[in-house]
This record gives sequence, structure tokens and C-alpha cells, in this order.
Amino acid sequence: MRLLSRLFSIVHVPLASLVGCAAWIACTGHGLAADNQAYPVRPMRLIVPFAPGGSNDIMARLIGQKFGESLGQQVVVDNRSGASGIIGTELAAKAPADGYTLLMMSLTIAVNPSLFSKLPYDTEKDLAPVTLVASAPLMLVVHPSLPANSVQDLIAYAKAHPGKLAFGSGGVGTTPHLAGEMLKVMAGVQMTHVPYKGGGPALGDLMAGQIQLMLENIPSTLPLAKSGKLRALAVTALKRSTLAPDLPTLDEAGLRGYEIVGWNGLFLPAGSSRTIVLRLHRETVKALAEPDTKTRLATLGAEGVGSSPDEFKAFVQAEIRKWARVVKAAGLKVE
Repeated sequence: MRLLSRLFSIVHVPLASLVGCAAWIACTGHGLAADNQAYPVRPMRLIVPFAPGGSNDIMARLIGQKFGESLGQQVVVDNRSGASGIIGTELAAKAPADGYTLLMMSLTIAVNPSLFSKLPYDTEKDLAPVTLVASAPLMLVVHPSLPANSVQDLIAYAKAHPGKLAFGSGGVGTTPHLAGEMLKVMAGVQMTHVPYKGGGPALGDLMAGQIQLMLENIPSTLPLAKSGKLRALAVTALKRSTLAPDLPTLDEAGLRGYEIVGWNGLFLPAGSSRTIVLRLHRETVKALAEPDTKTRLATLGAEGVGSSPDEFKAFVQAEIRKWARVVKAAGLKVE
């Protein structure tokens, strides 16, 4: 005991301040580590700013299930659709930075800053990027009743019936919306954009014949195309999908240089513990490496990524700048 007292006097730490295990942990800096090791201790909420059925929802449920298995806590997917993902994103951005509210968002998060004159959050300051989960091209699909079996058929029909065709999307500024606007410009056709509160409702109306076409993520459209509920015409990447090798790219179909690849990423509120950010990144990478996850993503036409938080942050910043140029060129703006 005398030796211990002398040691404490040398390092200028009063012995009385170290009484008890809790005090010892706090003084040695292990308190934070212990808290992070215990995380999570209650259910987590994973916000999807769109209606069920779209790619964000699919990826959220896939990753949420894996988190639940590895972290030992339930992950509840919370669909908060509306306003091109702004409602759900704001909810996540303003949530407590305690690691229990997560956000699964798409390329739309990088488009909204330039598309909308004002947002209720700062995309770069109020959110902490965790990882780029997956990426996938879009698929151009039409209602089976439309007399178009190819991209050229579709363009010819649109030119012969200007303004008659309507294309849907999960909201203004979403990847499918921008993909449709790009199609209009590059093909020189007039079509009407019909925004929905998510890709799921839009696909529902497309199958019902209320709208005629969509450019939507492959995870959502591929099963419907395979079942014959929709007709697939092309993909938006510069290379063909291994899931539909006979399906041309829009570039191959005559729209040279057409390329849009959608993505899904995981975010936390800004100010979240770096340790928790890294923990969720590791858990995502682990989930993406599991054989059943790889198989699931492959069947959906998506590719797992798992980039580091810093890499994902730089990626999001680059996407914001890129889409600002596209939005300006297309003359798009929402007040």
C-alpha cells in the first residue's frame, strides 16, 4: 500500500481520487472505451427517407438484418418518405449523435443541395458519412402495353407522341428523376415527370399502367422484369449487367456517353463518436463480405463497396459538386 501511495504521489494523482473501480476507469481514460465496447445496448433505428420497396429500403433491410445478428440488438427500419428524401434526412440529421439513429440514403442526398433553394439541414456539416454500402446501375423499364421493344422504339414513339409519355421516380431530385431528365435531353424527346414518395409506389403505378416508364435501380426492377410485369430495355452503366447480358446499355443503344450509377450509403448524425462510426463501418464491411450477402447483392445487380468513412466523405463531396453542374445544365430548381 505504501508503494502504491508513493507511485500515485510521483504521478501527482491523489490516492483518494482513485477509490473504486469506476473512478479508476474514468481517470485512466478507459471509460469511453468501455462505453463503446458496450454499444449498442438498445434497439437501433435505421431511417429510410423513402417508401418501402425502393433500393434504399432493400439495402437498409439487408444491412439492418446483418447488424442485428452481429451486434445483438434489433435494427428497426423506419420509412419516412416525402420531399425527395428531405423529411427523413432531416430527422436523421437532427437526431441525438449517440449511434442509435442511422440513415440509409442514395445519390439523392448529393443532388438536393443544388436542386432545392433551401434545406433544413447542411448535408456536409450535419451528417457523418460511415460507408458507401453498394452501387448499381439503373434499368430502363416500360409497361408491357407500350409498343416499344427497344430504346430506339421508345425514342421513336416519344417523338411521335410528344408529351404523352410519363416517367415516374421516387421524388424530385432522385436518381431516377435525373436519369429521366438526362434521357429527355440526350434523346431529344418530351416526357412528363411524375414524382412519388418513393420508388415502390412509382413502380406500383407503372405496373398498373398509370405511367409508362421508369429508370429505376436494378434491385427493384430486375425481379419485375423477370416476371414479365415490366419490360426491360436497357441499363444505364457503360457496361452490361451480368444479370442481363443480352440487355444493351443506353450508350450502346445510341445515346452515346449516357451513364448514371446509383448508390446507397450509411450515415450518422454529425458529432457521433468516431469509435462508433468506425465500428459500424467494420460491421458493414463484414456484412458485405458474407457469402449470402454477396449472393443477394449479385442477384439484385448491385455491388458491395464498404469504403472507409473518410473515403465516403470525399466521395459524397465530389458527388455534390458533380450533380450541381448537372442540375444547373438541366435548368432544374425547386423553391
